[in-house]
Amino acid sequence: MSQQPIYDEAARRLVELGNTLADDDTDADMQEVADGLLAGAIHFWLYAHQPCEDPRCVDCASLRTAEWRLRELLSRAEEMARGSEYFHSPADMTAGSA
Repeated sequence: MSQQPIYDEAARRLVELGNTLADDDTDADMQEVADGLLAGAIHFWLYAHQPCEDPRCVDCASLRTAEWRLRELLSRAEEMARGSEYFHSPADMTAGSA
């Protein structure tokens, strides 16, 4: 069975939670809300990606050290960021104008 439906549902709920938090507190700083969600997501990701006890486990090979887990996390974060519709903004300093 594909893991995509649970991935999509988790992402949808996290965005929904961010919107709810921002709507519930109109004085809330959207960046603080986003940073809090990111902190929680990173904490959960690191927890969920602890290597198993078998040092020869192929599935855990890239997760064997804290530095390797961080490298994997950063790689996935960059991939997701670059794939986001919000990655580029019209207000970016590098946005061209013709």
